[in-house]
Amino acid sequence: METLVITFILALFVIIVLAMAIRIVPEYRRLVVFRLGRCLGARGPGLILLIPYVDRGVITDLREAFFDVPPQTCITADNASVSIDFLVYDKVIDPVRSVLEVENFNGAARGLAITTLRAVVGAMDLDDVLSKRDEINRILHEKLDEVTDRWGIRVTAVEIREVVPPRAVEEAMTRQMAAERDRRATVTKADGDRDAAIRTAQGERQATILRAEGARQATILQAEGDREAAILRAQGAALGLAEIYKVAQGVDSKTLTLQYLEALKALGEGESTKFVLPSELLNLARPLTDYARQALETPPAEG
Repeated sequence: METLVITFILALFVIIVLAMAIRIVPEYRRLVVFRLGRCLGARGPGLILLIPYVDRGVITDLREAFFDVPPQTCITADNASVSIDFLVYDKVIDPVRSVLEVENFNGAARGLAITTLRAVVGAMDLDDVLSKRDEINRILHEKLDEVTDRWGIRVTAVEIREVVPPRAVEEAMTRQMAAERDRRATVTKADGDRDAAIRTAQGERQATILRAEGARQATILQAEGDREAAILRAQGAALGLAEIYKVAQGVDSKTLTLQYLEALKALGEGESTKFVLPSELLNLARPLTDYARQALETPPAEG
């Protein structure tokens, strides 16, 4: 019975010693080993053996982490009060220094972030604080990373979540935004009216040009038609004169004299009491008179 008890005690002691001596470190962690208070460096990942009661290990996490800085009231360079809260992202790059150089990194980094934020905001006007968040993030990142680098920790990013200005400033900003929207609406309407007027004027100009072009084409076509008609009339008159000339070539003086007499007869039937006879008509009528005289003087033929 005593042997069984001793065996159980020895087994329990061995289990306790093994539990204290064996550490399994995952890939994203490192074990900083201290032997009798002296740092031996970082171990892992994998199976790590420690000497019980002689070695002591401190686990450090290599994954990127973040901490939230609660809303902080800051005074700007133009004496305006703003409330700002932001997030700080960090990552351990040297496990040994992160254990040896700082006791509580989160607390130290949070206090450093708050004091740095107030210093940065205190050097800027309210308008710049509200409009230049990226610049504030960059300055905070550079200043925090400069300090935390000696702790073996790198600040990867700083992101401001919200900037809350004083209530009076918020109301003024709201009125300003409303006025800006009204101004943009007025400008947009004016631009629309201007474009409509320009398009209407352009349409009227195009219509006027088309009407003028149509009138010009109509005038040209009318002139061409008149010219063609005049040419055809001239050609018809020329053909008529040519026919008259052909006929006149075969007409003798007697026939012409008779035609003049017929013309005189037609004139005599009118109501006029005076007649103007051209000398040419008398010259043409003289042969006819001679013929008539010869006919009267000639004795009749005997039967």
